[in-house]
Amino acid sequence: MTPEGIGGDPTMGRMSIDKQFHGDLEATSKGEMIASRSAVKGSAGYVALERVTGSLQGKAGSFVLQHTGTMTRGAPELSVAVVPDSGTGELSGLAGRMTIGKDGSQHSYTFDYTLTEAV
Repeated sequence: MTPEGIGGDPTMGRMSIDKQFHGDLEATSKGEMIASRSAVKGSAGYVALERVTGSLQGKAGSFVLQHTGTMTRGAPELSVAVVPDSGTGELSGLAGRMTIGKDGSQHSYTFDYTLTEAV
């Protein structure tokens, strides 16, 4: 997050996303996240959009993930979903949700999806 916050507000921040995925999803992503923390320790929220470009089980294209996350006094709640109709190329018609796991500083992703013929 930017150290000075958004608009001079230290409780609001913005961060760029730059990821690599390996496995069934071989891709890179770029995006933006906006976050806010409260005065209560462990309470915060964020939203983000990221475009993922690469291949999913050998099918090439891109799609957009939408993140919505909150933490209430340390208890996390997270939703990461494919933006409807955002798939391109062979990933047109992609729908699904992603869960993010964390082990120390390493993140892992589980992607539950369907790929149907686009309308």
